[in-house]
Amino acid sequence: MVVVDRMAFQRPPVGPVKPDSPIRRKSTPTPGAIEGTGFSEVLRQEIDSREIKFSGHAEMRMRTRNISLSQSEMMRLSDAVNRAEEKGARESLILMDKLALIVSIKNRTVITAVDEERMKQNVFTNIDSAVIV
Repeated sequence: MVVVDRMAFQRPPVGPVKPDSPIRRKSTPTPGAIEGTGFSEVLRQEIDSREIKFSGHAEMRMRTRNISLSQSEMMRLSDAVNRAEEKGARESLILMDKLALIVSIKNRTVITAVDEERMKQNVFTNIDSAVIV
């Protein structure tokens, strides 16, 4: 017993302290284990996340201007985005056939699309690069 300012305190027992409930350690699962998938599925998801996306504005412009891209055109667009990314571009004008696309390279997202008819006398701003495909 210890006396401090006329107050008595009982010393706790010496020895190991046992918790009231068992200790539960959090384990860090591997990314594949989170979703119950293997390495190949995680790799596929990563590759898919690198696909080109279209903003709502770009989708609306493409619908109203009757613009559609074939699978081969999408591959060409993806290649152009990859090349712009390698050069450090952020916002790029991609000219492909009779189509102009403004693309956020970092997000891999088409921001807007302009067909040949509307390209004439048009000014493209807020871009830091151009890729001609």
